Amino acid sequence: MSDADDEYVDELPEDLDLSEFVGPHTFPNNNRRRIPAVLYLLFGAGCLMLWFGLVDESPLVNAGTFWAGLGLVGFGLYGLVAGRTLSVEESDALVTASSKVGFPVGHAAAQMVWRGWWSRPTWRILLYSDENPPTRRGIVLVDGIDGSVLEWFTEENPEDWSQLDSSSPRPLA
Repeated sequence: MSDADDEYVDELPEDLDLSEFVGPHTFPNNNRRRIPAVLYLLFGAGCLMLWFGLVDESPLVNAGTFWAGLGLVGFGLYGLVAGRTLSVEESDALVTASSKVGFPVGHAAAQMVWRGWWSRPTWRILLYSDENPPTRRGIVLVDGIDGSVLEWFTEENPEDWSQLDSSSPRPLA
């Protein structure tokens, strides 16, 4: 083993280092999809202009240039429509979900998903009741644009917590 191997230290990337945590994470807005959509539109328009201008003059410009241009323009238009602005923050979605389930919420987790062909931003919220261990759990889908509850479901928690002692930490296997 060389000295270079002894000097190697495995460490977390900066964005995962909790000792540097300064506040809550802000989820990137969905409207960032519009930036590549505009690029697709520009490249597609360029392909179409090449085809219309040079189709009979250049052996490099053919039907593939036309179809690539149409595809890029179509995908760019879709990106503009699908890049709606996310109006509901994660914390607002958690409040909406907590008020819908009908029990006091302890642990909860939010995940951004997109629904349907138009890629509508939706918060998927998983909630557990505030008992230790939790007796109820639920899932709520909150629309990311208008904040309405799209779907929700609650049930008794089917997980078996009887083998866990809540007063002492469980050793890792």
